[in-house]
Amino acid sequence: MTAVTDRTDDCWDDRWDDGFIARSRRVGGIDDEDEGGEGGAGDYALVRAVSGAGSDGGKTPSPPLSSEGQALRTRLEALRQLVGLSRTRLDGKTLAEAGRVLDEAAARRGLSPQHTVVAIAGATGSGKSTLFNSLAGVQISETGLRRPTTAAPIACSWSDGAAGLLDRLEIPGRLRRRPRETSGTGALRGMVLVDLPDLDSAVGAHRDHVDRVLALVDAVVWVVDPEKYADAVLHERYLRPLAGHAEVTFVVLNQVDRLPGESADLVLDDLRRLLDDDGIALGEFDEPGATVLGLSALTGEGVGELRDLLAQFTQERGAATRRISADVDRAALRLRPLYVADGHPGPEIGEAARAEFEDRLAEAVGAYAAGLAAERAWRRNAGKACGTPWLRLWRWYENRRAPRTLAALAVTGGRGPAAPEAPVEEGATARQRVEQAVRAVADAAAGGLPDAWAQAVRETAVRGAAQLPEVLDEIAVTLGSAVAVPRAKPPRPKWWPAAVLTQAAMTLLQIFGGLWLVGQIVGVLEPRLMPPVLLMAAGIVGGPLVEWACSIAARGPARRYGQEAERRLRQAAAGCGRARVLEPVAAELLRYREVREQYATVSAGGTKLSTTRE
Repeated sequence: MTAVTDRTDDCWDDRWDDGFIARSRRVGGIDDEDEGGEGGAGDYALVRAVSGAGSDGGKTPSPPLSSEGQALRTRLEALRQLVGLSRTRLDGKTLAEAGRVLDEAAARRGLSPQHTVVAIAGATGSGKSTLFNSLAGVQISETGLRRPTTAAPIACSWSDGAAGLLDRLEIPGRLRRRPRETSGTGALRGMVLVDLPDLDSAVGAHRDHVDRVLALVDAVVWVVDPEKYADAVLHERYLRPLAGHAEVTFVVLNQVDRLPGESADLVLDDLRRLLDDDGIALGEFDEPGATVLGLSALTGEGVGELRDLLAQFTQERGAATRRISADVDRAALRLRPLYVADGHPGPEIGEAARAEFEDRLAEAVGAYAAGLAAERAWRRNAGKACGTPWLRLWRWYENRRAPRTLAALAVTGGRGPAAPEAPVEEGATARQRVEQAVRAVADAAAGGLPDAWAQAVRETAVRGAAQLPEVLDEIAVTLGSAVAVPRAKPPRPKWWPAAVLTQAAMTLLQIFGGLWLVGQIVGVLEPRLMPPVLLMAAGIVGGPLVEWACSIAARGPARRYGQEAERRLRQAAAGCGRARVLEPVAAELLRYREVREQYATVSAGGTKLSTTRE
């Protein structure tokens, strides 16, 4: 067993170490060393992002986190852990969306939580600038027949303290306005309204403004008109990709004054149908979702209702949290194929795969053949000990002849029957068996995993098995030869001395009977032929019988001895296989299990916060 332990220790000396499985100590906060270390600024910004620190540098105490805010904080931390664990397994482009969500979350929640940024977006001629002016109560955004009319985002803030938010939107000071003071202005305190250029503008810079600002605001008011409410650009490029942001979405049908009778209701119903086809949940029957209503910015019909809805929405102070939660939902949905494999029972190496792998390694080192050799050696020793002396003398004579014969062949230059040589392909065959075993266990472990993680598991197995064939060859040479040709005599059963004494007695009977008979022949003893003949016959017959009985009795101990030798060699090969292949693969599966747990945390809030229809 010492040889087995030594060989297994040699395998452990080269065991694989990922170096990244250590669990992070940061859960929901940051360590002191992280604040000042490399990457600490980003982590600190993330903590500010999920804690809702204000833009005043934290002088004003931020309000306590709501249940949604606490859930978002947990999900953002899990997303950060997910990106960190996956960085060495997935390319940067794949994780870019998740990184952008973390950056934007830190940027937004690091600013004023008392303000809600609402963008007004729409196609050319939808009347969004007119609605913007109507809500502000003053002519701010230019309106007219010339297209495009709005060339850059224009902001209107109902309270102070929104400078940081507007700087983030890159809206210059000359395009920042204040509304007209009225009795209803106080209800909208905290709202920042942004009028965007046309989303279908012929000028590319205008569309870039729209895309950039829409990715940063807390909520969006989509303005459509009776003629272009089904426009493909609006639905395919904007509404459908943002279907998960339904809770921070308002869709208003403008210019209802142009629709006679019940036409406005019919158009609104058709608009709701299109939104439902886009996957946007509608806020009906007190369920969370997008708000849909009709109005006329020109006549003022329905504008008051929209103003009340925006006032209530702003006072809830939850738009930023819901927007970031929807961004996390969308990022989690895009990352799902990378972390979730449908139908996979669990990332682990099954017992059947482990057993098959160990059997293949045992076959590669010749454990079964070594066991048979050990069994034959035990039975040979039993035959030497319990056999008749005449048979042992004959075997001794044969062993004496064999070396002389070989020496004579060597002296004569090898003329005569050539000794058989080991097959040239034997080493290659053993290596192929090891490679097949590694591929089989890697495929079994990677079965059902996402492609990136399945590839990582296979690469880990191949990398760990780089020197495995050589180590197994060394085990087969050292331990295998020691088992097949043991230096020390195998252990003997308790009945062995009795069998040896019995065989010795049979030999003495033969000798005594022979001497008695010789004495009678030479005349020294009284002639009595029958007794010495019977004694000699008893010894001659009893000796082979004792040898035969011992051979029968030795089968069980010899078989057990061979099985023990096979088990030791099998354990040595399996130990190297575990240290070099199975444990690194298990560590890779542990990493996948960790990232999957983090992904489950990231996507857990989607069932409660996301309003996208299945």
